[in-house]
Amino acid sequence: MKILVTGGTGYIGSHTVVELLNNGHEVVIVDNLSNSKRTVLKRIFEITGKNVSFIKADITDRKAIDQVFEDHQFDGVINFAGLKAVGESVEKPIEYYYNNIAGMLVLLDAMRAHNCFNLVFSSSATVYGTPKTVPIKEDFPLSTTNPYGTTKLYIEGILRDLYASDKRWNIAILRYFNPIGAHPSGKIGEDPNGIPNNLAPYVLKVLVGKLPIVHVYGNDYDTPDGTGVRDYIHVCDLANGHLLALNKLFQSSGLFTVNLGTGRGYSVLELISAFQAAANKKIPYEIVERRLGDVAVCYADPSYAKELLGFETKFTLNDMCRDAVRWQMENVDGYPNE
Repeated sequence: MKILVTGGTGYIGSHTVVELLNNGHEVVIVDNLSNSKRTVLKRIFEITGKNVSFIKADITDRKAIDQVFEDHQFDGVINFAGLKAVGESVEKPIEYYYNNIAGMLVLLDAMRAHNCFNLVFSSSATVYGTPKTVPIKEDFPLSTTNPYGTTKLYIEGILRDLYASDKRWNIAILRYFNPIGAHPSGKIGEDPNGIPNNLAPYVLKVLVGKLPIVHVYGNDYDTPDGTGVRDYIHVCDLANGHLLALNKLFQSSGLFTVNLGTGRGYSVLELISAFQAAANKKIPYEIVERRLGDVAVCYADPSYAKELLGFETKFTLNDMCRDAVRWQMENVDGYPNE
């Protein structure tokens, strides 16, 4: 099958491209390289021995996206293109609404015009807002606490309306929990611009001396050690979830929504401890005030993904930290510029 992967040189996108190539698919990547580098393409080839077609374009550029579909006949699309930093979205809501929502509308319009109706959409557990109980099931009430999460929630609504209007569509909405880790080869991993917004890459920057200390936001939550608990999933398990979802779409499955997580929560201090064990090195941290909007505990009920897709995670927390440490130690400055 020929698959278009938008945002395919990014963190989750690149790992999913590897999974697709290793399973015999032909891949075309569209990415504007705003949060990634061309070096990823070379690394993907080193891992898989296979080339991908790459087109530098912005998903909001209707002319460019139409041209991509004119030049290629796709069997399906996986959309990773989007701005994704929660804090930044609060500061730049217009940019987030425009890029994420307008970009999706441009993509959907091009897909419809070229009779491509299989789509995997990368959503987020942020659409659950502050859950009243855990584990979180797909039918829980939906709400958001920031513009980034709201863009995901709006797009989910757009996709449901689209499917209701035209049953030719097959759409998978995948709600991620907390992806961490890197490819076991150490060749591709997470390389955020500037100071990381997420805990794992921040810890890794402290590990290699790029940042001085990890700030732990609050130790007075109702959890075993007082710090926040999250569901961390290895990025390769997450990538496999996309492959399984795509396979399901090719069976004309309609529209479905699944959580992609492990079903197990780990605290901030447990994560730091696992990183210390993987690196065999002390990671300095300090407890600071809670952040507004953070919840105490958040982890998935992944049973529906297992039932529908046969999705099961393989990597443990120690595996996630080991692979992330390998990536960071071998790429202290991230990907080199091409």
